[in-house]
Amino acid sequence: MKIEQLYTGCLAQGAYYIESDGEVAIIDPLREIQQYIDKAKANNAKIKYILETHFHADFVSGHVDLAKKTGATIVFGPGATTEYDIHAATDGEELKLGKVTIKVLHTPGHTLESATYLLRDENGKDYAIFSGDTLFLGDVGRPDLAIKSDLTKEDLAGMLFDSLRNKIMPLADDVIVYPAHGAGSACGKNLSKETVGVLGEQKKTNYALRANMTKVEFVKEVLDGIAPPPQYFAKNAMMNKMGYDAFDSVLKTGNVPLNSEEFEALANHEAALVLDVRTQSDYLKGHIPNSIFIGLNGGFAPWVGALIKDIKQPIILVVPEGKSKEAVTRLSRVGYDNTLGYLEGGIDAWQKAGKQIETLESISAEDFAKRAKTDKINILDVRNDGEYKSTHIEGAQHLSLDSINEKMNEIDKDKTYYVHCAGGYRSVIAESILKARGFNKLIDVLGGYAAIKDTDIKTTDFVCPSTL
Repeated sequence: MKIEQLYTGCLAQGAYYIESDGEVAIIDPLREIQQYIDKAKANNAKIKYILETHFHADFVSGHVDLAKKTGATIVFGPGATTEYDIHAATDGEELKLGKVTIKVLHTPGHTLESATYLLRDENGKDYAIFSGDTLFLGDVGRPDLAIKSDLTKEDLAGMLFDSLRNKIMPLADDVIVYPAHGAGSACGKNLSKETVGVLGEQKKTNYALRANMTKVEFVKEVLDGIAPPPQYFAKNAMMNKMGYDAFDSVLKTGNVPLNSEEFEALANHEAALVLDVRTQSDYLKGHIPNSIFIGLNGGFAPWVGALIKDIKQPIILVVPEGKSKEAVTRLSRVGYDNTLGYLEGGIDAWQKAGKQIETLESISAEDFAKRAKTDKINILDVRNDGEYKSTHIEGAQHLSLDSINEKMNEIDKDKTYYVHCAGGYRSVIAESILKARGFNKLIDVLGGYAAIKDTDIKTTDFVCPSTL
């Protein structure tokens, strides 16, 4: 028996390769499926099953393409219905894979069809669970993502409580836990940075698995502080349920070099969004007017999903040399399949063609601190709510990046703003969006709050109210 976790950091997502006696099961595959086909071929094995733990909301799975290319059976949990052929398993059903067995445990709560796959080794011993978004390390899946359901999030949270108590917690402490996500995923509140654990440790440390916890307590604690889901979640879930265009065709259409004239024509006449995925420092130095920055080196795909509202939006790319395929691939992972090409030769080619570029003003944290002490300046903090509440610069206005499209009317186009985030990535995203909407008096604080806090600027820290 062979188990391999294939973890993708930018999505905080774990896919799994299980092999026994020449047969393979792939759990929750990514959109680009050739890696799984190549791995099985190298091991002289055949992919028999594609096991989906649920209809994913945070990424588009590769299950449909993988089934078409390999003939493998797509398996979902009980009650799943799709527009393509699947096997909707029954609770407790056992699937044979070489010399091992995979038992389907219906664990509704995160979604109605959620399933946990219990792997039993060659001797019939419970070896591992592939828990999807039902159980993470340190957390459990959010219960507010059911597709077109009349059930409330409280109803689903109650189901999740029962699933954990009746299906997972009775398993032995030495059972390995392989979750679908780790830290950084929006599918839970406070996931561990570890991506593999054991069930016994989770029973001791995971707040949601407390032995003396009542269902009422569980529902309250699971829902407490849960942020609204990113807008693309529902759209990705529907793509996973209904099907989608083949990844090969998406890549063929999107990974196309465009000269400056072709690129400009698409921007002007096809309403294509110019998405600049270089580093923030490159964007500050020079970019195409009205382009939006979301760099590949940060949380690229989730921020695309959170900020570009139309999942069918035509997109043309400004990319670092040799990164066009990666950019198109990572866009497709969250369902943005309408990429039309990239600027061949990048900004250098654009300038050589006599096209206009713009820059964004930036300032060091030290110089920013000096100005803040001597002048009355407007400071815009675009970190998330929790970061801002924890600690922020005295007098700073808060406008979280994830709310910027809806709340930019809270700032004044006639004022100059010094913009910062935690480290410098999100502030440039925010500035690019604001600048495209006519906010032209923006100054980026390099290094963000991490650099600012090392100066002598005054900050306000959260103080926990006394319980005395």
